[in-house]
Amino acid sequence: MSDLVSKAVLVTGATDGLGRGVVRALAKKRATVLVHGRDRSRAEGLAEELRTQGAPAVRVYLADLASLAEVRALAAAALAQEPRLDVLVNNAGIGTTIPTRERAESRDGIELRFAVNYLSHYLLTRELLPLLRRSAPARIVQVSSAGQAPVDFDDPMLTRGYSGMRAYCQSKLAQILHTVDLAGELADSGVTVNALHPATYMPTKIVPSPISTLEEGVEATMHLVDGDDVADVSGKYFDGLRETRARPQAYDAEARKKLRELSERLVAT
Repeated sequence: MSDLVSKAVLVTGATDGLGRGVVRALAKKRATVLVHGRDRSRAEGLAEELRTQGAPAVRVYLADLASLAEVRALAAAALAQEPRLDVLVNNAGIGTTIPTRERAESRDGIELRFAVNYLSHYLLTRELLPLLRRSAPARIVQVSSAGQAPVDFDDPMLTRGYSGMRAYCQSKLAQILHTVDLAGELADSGVTVNALHPATYMPTKIVPSPISTLEEGVEATMHLVDGDDVADVSGKYFDGLRETRARPQAYDAEARKKLRELSERLVAT
């Protein structure tokens, strides 16, 4: 890995947990850090901290990822203001019990974990692809999880038999299906996309009983952001620093097609 001088990196969910650790690592490597958060005071406070740590430039983008309109506004602002985007880290997410154990919906009427963990990043990535392509070589990093469950295409909004765990795991495997699908689309474009399980039960607000350290998760994520050995790797899933296999549905072309079509219908509403 090398310094990231002249590289611009957007991290969603940057004001807490893994995202906060990643942007601190980016600042130390002198990247231009694009901080996404929901709360202006927290995001601006973090931005000031990163400036003192050596980041040559830090800019803040606000959006509630439970709103597709706000996701579009975030992307539009970035497209208007950023001359380049070298790395997009799709990190923001909600866990199995926070903000609620019960089934909830986004502002657009979409099951909340599917909306925030997967669909918001699907839309953000699609909107930012022109800038990523112009900035190539560029990378997309999807922060997923080892907790994975097949997408239920008969009931993707989980209106029957709901549990927060099932919803979370479905949304995380959806991220990996999208990763594999997008890698095929981006072949030979100079833009790579990979997904990872950064570490097991890091000490973040969505984890009640931590096992791994935050530093382990930051190291694994930064490996995909800037690792020389993965510069040309795309469409893969990593468990920490190690490339491995996700659940079988990720490699099912028909399932990926169904998810792509479902996602396009949902973001069009």
